[in-house]
Amino acid sequence: MRDLPLISDPNLLTGFEHAEDAGVYKLSPDLALVQTVDFFTPTVDDPYTFGQIAATNAINDVYAMGGKPITAMNIVCFPIKTMDISVLREVLRGGLDKMREAGVLLVGGHSVEDNEIKYGLSVTGLIHPDKVLLNCGAKPGDSLILTKPLGTGIVSTALKGGVVNEQLLQKAIACMTQLNKKASEMMIAAGNIHACTDITGFGFLGHACEMIECSDVGMRINSAAVPIFAGVQKLVETGFVPGGLYRNKNFRIKQIEAAATCRAWILDVLFDPQTAGGLLFSLPAIEAQGLVKKMRNAGIIDAAIVGEVVADHLGKIFIY
Repeated sequence: MRDLPLISDPNLLTGFEHAEDAGVYKLSPDLALVQTVDFFTPTVDDPYTFGQIAATNAINDVYAMGGKPITAMNIVCFPIKTMDISVLREVLRGGLDKMREAGVLLVGGHSVEDNEIKYGLSVTGLIHPDKVLLNCGAKPGDSLILTKPLGTGIVSTALKGGVVNEQLLQKAIACMTQLNKKASEMMIAAGNIHACTDITGFGFLGHACEMIECSDVGMRINSAAVPIFAGVQKLVETGFVPGGLYRNKNFRIKQIEAAATCRAWILDVLFDPQTAGGLLFSLPAIEAQGLVKKMRNAGIIDAAIVGEVVADHLGKIFIY
């Protein structure tokens, strides 16, 4: 894809060249559009819940840029000849309920017949051009905050295998259907945010690597501080891991150095592809603990300081 000719425009503040969570186009000196699209196959059995998860996953990309989502369009692939239309209705109802929660207006969409159901959204948001949060820009001495636990890809794989604990499944679903709206608003209100992304298909370490690729910095991650769903360790150690985890690991492992104190199963979880994961952002260390406390008091109970940005081992992530 890198050889495809790009169309340059001075108003395009960020496109797909730097693996950002969304594109940003400046309309005026004080207004820009944030645009993103995402859709996928079901990660859970219940159609309504799947609709909620898919909508949350797409809308969260706008929050990761520091923007406010305002409109969305449905993207639907559906096997109309083999699946009852009531299933699609429930999927769309789940998505619509999440849009309503986010204050997003559904303005249309497009559907095609397909052998497998797929659903997602194209989302448009607004932001001031000077307040766009990019995934690069972290500074040495910054602390790294993660707002949601990891392990949703592993839980979804265990669900397909029929071995997931119901309590663990419900916790993962609650995480995947939680908009990053409040976390984003609190992050923005805190100010001084140097870089931000959300953790989705490339896993925690994949997205963390994107944060340091365009900067002269590295990272140190405290594996014991990273929030992980209770019960995921057993699933990993018994082999219930998604193929995407191995692809993420193979692609990024050369940028990773893990100390003996980082347990093997935790390292795997750090590569687990997430659906509608939390925000990962950097800010001055002196401000991090206070913000985490405020987030937890506001109901973002898994928010945690998981590491720091460093000036040594540039382009690498050390996990201890």
